Amino acid sequence: MKKEQFMENVKQFIEKGTCCFTCVKEIKEKLKKENYQELHEINEWNKLPDKFYVTRNDSSLIAIKIPKNIKNSFHIITTHLDTPALLLKPNGAYLSENYLEYNVMPYGGLLNYGWLDKNLSLAGRILIKKNNTWHAKIIDFQKTVAVIPSVAIHQNDKANSNLDLNMQTDLQPVFFLSEKTSDWESFLRKELKLTNEKIGDYELFLYDNSQPTLFGKTNEFLLSPRIDNLTSVYAALESFLESSSENISVFCSFNNEEIGSLTKEGADSNFLLDTLKKVAALLNVDITSTFANSWIISSDNTHAIHPNHIEYADKTSKGIMGKGFAIIKETNSTTDAIFSTLLKDLCTAKKILFQDVTTKNDLVGGSTLSGLSLRHVSVASIDVGIPELAMHSSKELCATEDIYMLYKMMKEFYQTKFDQKKETYTFK
Repeated sequence: MKKEQFMENVKQFIEKGTCCFTCVKEIKEKLKKENYQELHEINEWNKLPDKFYVTRNDSSLIAIKIPKNIKNSFHIITTHLDTPALLLKPNGAYLSENYLEYNVMPYGGLLNYGWLDKNLSLAGRILIKKNNTWHAKIIDFQKTVAVIPSVAIHQNDKANSNLDLNMQTDLQPVFFLSEKTSDWESFLRKELKLTNEKIGDYELFLYDNSQPTLFGKTNEFLLSPRIDNLTSVYAALESFLESSSENISVFCSFNNEEIGSLTKEGADSNFLLDTLKKVAALLNVDITSTFANSWIISSDNTHAIHPNHIEYADKTSKGIMGKGFAIIKETNSTTDAIFSTLLKDLCTAKKILFQDVTTKNDLVGGSTLSGLSLRHVSVASIDVGIPELAMHSSKELCATEDIYMLYKMMKEFYQTKFDQKKETYTFK
């Protein structure tokens, strides 16, 4: 795919993937268009289609493509589709003077001041009772429904010198003017076009609904919400759909990375292991030898060098925008010399830009998806991503070239065979 079309698709994907639930819904629609069949964990699998996917809790998804000539090797790319946001608490509607506000909690490590004065919309999952049956409904209001107003400089003369925001008091969103909290349910019913149906609990996220924007001399920058980590999700998905391989190709997009992944659908769950066990059994391949011959890429973003604060970057392997995707090496990453050497060699042969990125020793990086997945599925692994600025703000910044190089590398990874013989390694 040409870069211009690829970036337009990235923008559209980010606009539609407003939370974990809407993102899975969008991925499912793309897979269905390519004739992938949905399987369900609750059912017994007796036969595998060549192309299928399975979801867990509406918020994580694994898709698998099985070649005609089956090789005992899984080529896996893992990503996460959740993003930092504001999660609504149960029964959280309250009045402050004549403002209808709603009590929220931080989902993930928010850059708090980056969420002030932004257009916020609402998306997620809500339970609705119809005919004595509860139905889970994925919703996205899309339009602006709330804002978190900052305090004017005239009322807070320390705002420009010490902006210490309190999550409980300073980041409470305003929805509308009202005299009673019951207007909240009326608001939901009107937006969801409900009449007598009962509303149950919900998992609803406030998100920045501004459009992704390209800018720069050659449109080299992407300014957008949810760059972390929907850029990785789309690059992995598109490369998975386009690639042709003798390997068993696996695309994974997990929920809950931003809160540690220790959920039933997170990377630190049995979701991937259970799925691969079923596949190996039905294909009649030995799972332990297959794992020994398999490879996993974990794709999540890293920090670019900041033009106004170069002191935060490492001395040598800095994340430089526009220089290609990042091969990330940290003390808690899974990148080893064998996989990184093979991947670099492959990218050099295919003229794909890459760079090594490390963090300063006195700055702590986050956990990695592969590090958590490897607790359950132990295979050769590497951590990659793209450098970005303003991570976990409502809007983030990255280079279009880096996303495109990430996509090109992933496509080559899926359709390349890596051979291991004793202490020698080749690819073809």
